[in-house]
Amino acid sequence: MGLLIWIGAALTLAGIAGLVWCIVLAMRLRKAGLPDDALRARLQRVVMLNLGALGVSALGLMAVVMGIALS
Repeated sequence: MGLLIWIGAALTLAGIAGLVWCIVLAMRLRKAGLPDDALRARLQRVVMLNLGALGVSALGLMAVVMGIALS
């Protein structure tokens, strides 16, 4: 079960890195000075990436908890 913990930790870190990347993308888009319609379209894409990264980190945390519970 130690392997499950390490895999879960890696998934969690990947998800957190994705969340940080979404923050960086959103800040860059806000500073770009795009028109409202273009900004909304691009921010919607960032929101989808954000939800995906959040899902990956949640799966990783579930794997860690399962690995600890089964140990």
